[in-house]
Amino acid sequence: MTNLDGQTQPSPVDDILHLFNRTRSQTLKLSAPLSAEDMGLQSMEDASPPKWHLAHTTWFFEEFILKPSLPGYQPIDDRFAQLFNSYYVQAGPRHTRSKRGLLSRPSAEDVMNYRNHVEDAVRHGLMTDAFDLDEPKLEELITLGCHHEMQHQELLVTDLLHAFSYNPLLPAYCEPKPLPVTPARDLSWASFDGGLLQIGHAGDGFAYDCEGPRHKVWLNPYRLANRPVSNGEWIAFMEDGGYETQTLWLMEGWAVKEQNAWDTPLYWWKQDGEWWTYTLQGPRPVDPSAPVVHVSYYEADAFARWAGHRLPSEAEWEAAAEPTAIDGNFLDTGVLLPTGQKDSLWGDVWQWTSSAFSPYPGFKPPEGAIGEYNGKFMVNQMVLRGGSCATPKLQMRASYRTFFYPHQRWQMLGLRLAADQ
Repeated sequence: MTNLDGQTQPSPVDDILHLFNRTRSQTLKLSAPLSAEDMGLQSMEDASPPKWHLAHTTWFFEEFILKPSLPGYQPIDDRFAQLFNSYYVQAGPRHTRSKRGLLSRPSAEDVMNYRNHVEDAVRHGLMTDAFDLDEPKLEELITLGCHHEMQHQELLVTDLLHAFSYNPLLPAYCEPKPLPVTPARDLSWASFDGGLLQIGHAGDGFAYDCEGPRHKVWLNPYRLANRPVSNGEWIAFMEDGGYETQTLWLMEGWAVKEQNAWDTPLYWWKQDGEWWTYTLQGPRPVDPSAPVVHVSYYEADAFARWAGHRLPSEAEWEAAAEPTAIDGNFLDTGVLLPTGQKDSLWGDVWQWTSSAFSPYPGFKPPEGAIGEYNGKFMVNQMVLRGGSCATPKLQMRASYRTFFYPHQRWQMLGLRLAADQ
């Protein structure tokens, strides 16, 4: 496509093809260090094997884009639809989630062939006009498929970390990198006036359905900490009896803590008087100045109460983040662990909020199976904001909401303190 000055400009097809190719190649890059044995690991029901993530993200393009929109498309194996559907009831039967690690067949090689088959078909549809791109919903679905795959890129590495943590060898997913010493930074506060504000996606560019509609909220004046809570501050919480003081904990949180014998963040242990943690770079001494990670909502809430503050609401976080540049430690840096190198609302660790994951006023899920993407999960989960060291930067925007159950810890989950003015 050329403009009036005769200069070549990317067409909408070029843009969506670039996004598709970039996303698919990034997933392959993340899986490149893995052996065939690594590909099948599943350590718990909440996690999935790397091989399954590679196949499920491929199934998404096949099920929602190729089958309905590419004339003459033939699946490489019709049975894959059942194996690699996750939770889309309207799309058909699904293999039991907790048993994904038992799928030794198809092999990792077969899954890669499946990916190539689907990728070739998507590219054919885009490059030969076999797709009807005058249908705006098709472009939206391909974009959604790419962002869906970005979510699974994050899950791939964090699920793998959990699986590797059961190996006494504590293998490193990626080569350990020398990191700059994180400077110890005092906690300071940014003040916000509050008032009648709007949050939610404004309608420009991609967003998930749960990020809208944009709507008004009332916020009292509040403050946010300049950085996430650090490992050093968490150690002080532990040494002051934070895990033994029941009055700091929500009743359900205390029960979960007792049942699971929590007394540190996930992956921590003490060796020769020094705290260590297991990371995607292998075992590392705990950096006191880096953000604490792998803590549940229950732990985050107890810490905030111990510190004399609270967790922010998601509206407070979004109102503060909306005018700021998205600048932080994301998956793109390749570090894959929190560093705390800069004061930012973005990156390093997802930040627990005090807000339940519920529909915004006027929310309506899309029709059909694609409407199952977020809407049916809007109960018993809590919202986190800001992205992490395992989140692709391209995913981030001020309105982006992720959500987890309050007991979960295996993701890159941390916290930032808030306070009333």
